Amino acid sequence: MSTKTNPGNYFEDFRTGQRLVHPTPRTVTEGEVALHTALYGNRFAINSSSAFAAAVGLRRAPLDDLLAFNLVFGKTVPDVSLNAIANLGYAAGRFGTPLYCGDSVRATSTVLGLKQNKDGQTGVVYVRSVGVNQRDEMVVDYCRWVMVRKRDASAAAPEPVTPTLPQAVEAGELTVPAGLQLGGYDTALAGSPFLWDDYEAGEKIDHADGMTVEESDHMLATRLYQNTARVHFNQHAEKGGRFGRRIVYGGHVISLARALSFNGLANAFRVAAINGGRHVAPVFAGDTVYAWSEVLGKMPLPGRRDLGALRLRTVATKDRPCADFPGKNADGQYDPAVVLDFDYTVLMPTRA
Repeated sequence: MSTKTNPGNYFEDFRTGQRLVHPTPRTVTEGEVALHTALYGNRFAINSSSAFAAAVGLRRAPLDDLLAFNLVFGKTVPDVSLNAIANLGYAAGRFGTPLYCGDSVRATSTVLGLKQNKDGQTGVVYVRSVGVNQRDEMVVDYCRWVMVRKRDASAAAPEPVTPTLPQAVEAGELTVPAGLQLGGYDTALAGSPFLWDDYEAGEKIDHADGMTVEESDHMLATRLYQNTARVHFNQHAEKGGRFGRRIVYGGHVISLARALSFNGLANAFRVAAINGGRHVAPVFAGDTVYAWSEVLGKMPLPGRRDLGALRLRTVATKDRPCADFPGKNADGQYDPAVVLDFDYTVLMPTRA
């Protein structure tokens, strides 16, 4: 029997400190951008118009930051999470040099820690994944942890290592795109008059709109990102699985929530950091996703008066509008409709 195919790594295949070089490098084209827009309907002006981007000092419209994130994430799946049961969380995510059409992106991951679960059947793998462009400039750098199956339940458990990860990315660690000068930023074209100065910590925003996930949507998205996880695209296998059907890739849900957040945060033109996040419950085709956001904090940026950072918590639900901001109840349990709780930082122009 041939052993040339890749079954993916199981928990016992990982070692703390191990470095994984992920195939396949990807040159990004206008086609990916158009398909990404078709999937999510993103309307952020800086990603939609090269003329708008040039007016603020960029050479052309950069890719949506979450398109860059998902392209890198997809590359890690065959080596990190092909045999995962669940993606458990994110931390310490930073976006670096913007990705432009014509750039090529590739990715590596380093195993930061391992911890076998009490059931002896699975374990948690902590990795740091880095995507770079053709000039070796960091595009996105983030940590995540996943629950991965063991191939052999009798395999010895590794020495448990749980990395210490920051609660949030500090303002001084955020990357401002080279050449960005916001004197030419046009709020009318961007779609909202509200700038960094107009938001306050504790403010909650119902993004009002909803978007129903079609089977074709999340299937196209999964293939667009070259994400090979069976749970997202193989109905023949998944009909006998936990849910009896394919689940929607978590990055698809994050991208939907970000697109919906335009209504209320139209000038949040750049995702600068991922502080943390949790996929609370699965989403399936036919579910309608809604979202609301809370401003967790405001941060001035060192050496900039034209630009500030907002730390946001965006919560997505399925089949439940968010006018009453569903989240956790008094007992700390999530409302049954919540599917995503995502903590991230965005850049926004100031009135300076």
